[in-house]
Amino acid sequence: MTKPAPERGTSRRRLEDDRFLRGTGRFVDDIAVPEALHGIVLRSPHAHARLVSIDTADAAAMPGVHAVLTAADLRADGIFPMPCVAKVATVAPLIIPPRPALAEGAVRHVGDPVAFVVAETLAQARDAAEAIAVDYDPLPAVTDGAAALASGAPALWPQAPGNLAFRFRKGDAAAVEAAFAQAATVVTLDLVNNRVTAAPMEPRTAIGRFDARTGTFLLEVSGQGVHGMRDQLADHIFRVPHDAMQVICPDVGGGFGAKNFVFPEYVLLLAAARRLGQPVRWASERTEDFLSTAQGRDNRTHARLALDAEGRFLGLDVETVANMGAYLSGSGPGSSTNAPGTAMGGLYDIPAIHMDVRGAFTNTVPIDAYRGAGKPEANYIIERLIDLAAHRTGRDPTVLRRQNLIAGFPHRTAMGMAIDCGEFQANLDRALVAADAEGFTARRSAARSRGMLRGLGVACFLETSRGAPGEWAAVRFEADGRIALALGTQSNGQGHETSFPQIAADLLGLPVEAFRLVQADTRQVARGHGHGGARSLHMGGEALVRAIDAVLAKARALAAQLLQCPEAALAFADGRFSLTNEPGGRGIGLIELAQAAREAGGSIDAEVDSDLDLITFPNGCQVAEVEIDPDTGELRLERYVAVDDYGRLINPMLTIGQVQGGLAQGIGQALFEEVSFDPESGQILTASLMDYCLPRAMDLPPIEVTCIEVPTASNRLGVKGSGQAGCIGAPQTVMNAVLDALAPLGIETMDMPATPPRIWQAIRDAGR
Repeated sequence: MTKPAPERGTSRRRLEDDRFLRGTGRFVDDIAVPEALHGIVLRSPHAHARLVSIDTADAAAMPGVHAVLTAADLRADGIFPMPCVAKVATVAPLIIPPRPALAEGAVRHVGDPVAFVVAETLAQARDAAEAIAVDYDPLPAVTDGAAALASGAPALWPQAPGNLAFRFRKGDAAAVEAAFAQAATVVTLDLVNNRVTAAPMEPRTAIGRFDARTGTFLLEVSGQGVHGMRDQLADHIFRVPHDAMQVICPDVGGGFGAKNFVFPEYVLLLAAARRLGQPVRWASERTEDFLSTAQGRDNRTHARLALDAEGRFLGLDVETVANMGAYLSGSGPGSSTNAPGTAMGGLYDIPAIHMDVRGAFTNTVPIDAYRGAGKPEANYIIERLIDLAAHRTGRDPTVLRRQNLIAGFPHRTAMGMAIDCGEFQANLDRALVAADAEGFTARRSAARSRGMLRGLGVACFLETSRGAPGEWAAVRFEADGRIALALGTQSNGQGHETSFPQIAADLLGLPVEAFRLVQADTRQVARGHGHGGARSLHMGGEALVRAIDAVLAKARALAAQLLQCPEAALAFADGRFSLTNEPGGRGIGLIELAQAAREAGGSIDAEVDSDLDLITFPNGCQVAEVEIDPDTGELRLERYVAVDDYGRLINPMLTIGQVQGGLAQGIGQALFEEVSFDPESGQILTASLMDYCLPRAMDLPPIEVTCIEVPTASNRLGVKGSGQAGCIGAPQTVMNAVLDALAPLGIETMDMPATPPRIWQAIRDAGR
């Protein structure tokens, strides 16, 4: 066997792309189940109403209909409400109202599931759903978080007075007040972090099965974390042993956080499959996705930044109202509490920070993690404040940033994060050079001569990457000579089938083609925390390294036995153990050792539970340049430059692809995307891609990404995590550019998305 070239650091094309390009990927809709029935969810047309009655008789009698389920049927079958499993240390109790898979007593947002129809064909299920007679008694609705907490707002839950879901505080309030008392300058800013939806290319879809002989469930789902789903379904909802609940994810067409959770449809599929003795499948349509899939962001924040006379940051105070929607989703409160708390203050040395968050119940789709999950919100606050502070004090925003960036490591932030490494100031300078910031004045003058407004936005970001601590991994030598790498993390488009084999190829000295990835099956993967928090290479990679260490230890002992030599006399290289005192002499390869162990009734396989719980800190500086037509408000993003640090890169091409995708989503939030509701009726106004604007290729310039590798010591690979960073860095970078372009008109602030109508109106309000 020829010596394979090093894999880590190599921009290898994704191995999984071969099947995707040939059309042989296997998504849930590709799974043929001829005997499967089809499910349709009847959803509430009201944002808030009392359920007076539901008459399903006519629907149940229609051709092809096998069942019409309501909340009463679920209760009769011993099916419990869906849990919120977020662990948040709140100062006011965390109120978790019951969330049955079908509404009981009242509906609380447009799209709330009311009944589930199961029929032989999708058309029959649709027809039957339309035949269900529901008597609703409409109630007043509230869709804005701050309005929901105001006196006299419509009440959603009797157990949540004033619609308060929780109150969360973190930081040193007394130190912050002392800092503001001695400040030379205090800047204050009210911000809205707009509600967005993940809108994955593949909407949610699933198949539920039940085997009456064994009493076991099987859920095949387009998801992101099979073990978390399994645990909630088994422990909380169906109350069955873990081995009676199998969850599998085939290929997944994008998730972005939203597919991490248990949704009502998954409960309904399994309940119907058990009741009817047949598999049942369901696939969300796009509008249904807008009405039912967890959405992201939706915060209103009042923030203050204190500075001394020299421009040093003294304190940061943040008060936020977080719209949680009608129910607490599985991990919902974490995105506005624990997660932003780790990144509050960004890359800056701020001695005192305090945050105070109130969660509000509203008549809207529940909120949960969306790419970045709290870290975008935290970074957006400080970066917008810095630009405003620079404007108010007559300072250059880049100089003010450089003056306050963390410079020494390790550094413990005011929120308790121990940042081990980084080149924050150098990355700021690199980004300015890459974006030709020095030439901006000439470009702005040229734009002005054409009657256009041009702006340059600079912003930094700090990601805190880990997700759930710990991870499981196994290495298994198969009879056909290939090696299975089983991991508890999960890909939904990141390229894990390439990057993890690249790691194993280097450590075991074998070709990357010798490995296959096993994931997303609770029977084949013993434990795991799935995808989320940019954790896969950091946590999963560390677990894989430890599993390979265990394999090599077992293999070395067996090799010493077969070669009749001490273990210390063996060297390992290129997939082979050789005697160090016999150059070119006796040795044995890993595949041979695996075969020998198998023939003797054993194995050199290994599995580990990694206990790693350290956080890594991806970071960077990004620059956007925009041009605005003041007559129409039309904006064009002319250039986007990112200089980011993700630690040591396993596959630079995959990393840059991840970053560019995240940047596109962050730019989308800044310029295009917003889930809107009518404030009186609670009706969603953006329930299709005709109304909800996603960025298109023509809206984006070439996105220039430079990766600076500063390895972390938090894991043995030196990686930091790149999956969320683009979404974290882009919003403030783009908005700073927009406001820089509008600054000559006296416009200091604007909320996302900076759409042409919003820009045009701001210009008109400024008297231009």
